[in-house]
Amino acid sequence: MTSSTANLPAATETVELAPHYAIPIALVLLAVPLFFVQVWGAAIVALFGLFLMFQTVTLRLRFTDTALEVYRGETQIRRFPYREWQNWRIFWFNLPILFYFREVNSIHFLPILFNPKMLRICLEQRCPYLP
Repeated sequence: MTSSTANLPAATETVELAPHYAIPIALVLLAVPLFFVQVWGAAIVALFGLFLMFQTVTLRLRFTDTALEVYRGETQIRRFPYREWQNWRIFWFNLPILFYFREVNSIHFLPILFNPKMLRICLEQRCPYLP
C-alpha cells in the first residue's frame, strides 16, 4: 500500500465528512462590498450565507457501506441507498461549489458544505462515477 492510499478509508468503513465553511464565509464576505452597491442584494446574500453557515454547523453526511445518510445532530433525516443512484457530479472541483446526484426517482443539488476531497473519495469508492 502506498502512502497516498494508506490514509484512505475502506469502502466498508463509515465516514462522516468534516464541515467545510468556505461557501458560507465567502457569501457573507461578498455581502460587505455589495452593501455599498445594493443594500437589499447584500442583505439577501448575507442571509443566504448565514443560512448555509447554520446548515454547515448542524448537518452531517455519513457514508456507510450501503447508503449516504444525512444527519442533523444525532438524528438521521434522510438516507440515500447507493443502489438507487444513477449519476453524481461535483461541479468545479478546483473550486467546489455544488454536489449533484441523481437517484432513480429524484435529483438532488447540495452546496459543498463538507470536505470536498473526502466527499469525492467516498463517492468514487462507494458509487463509481457514471457519466
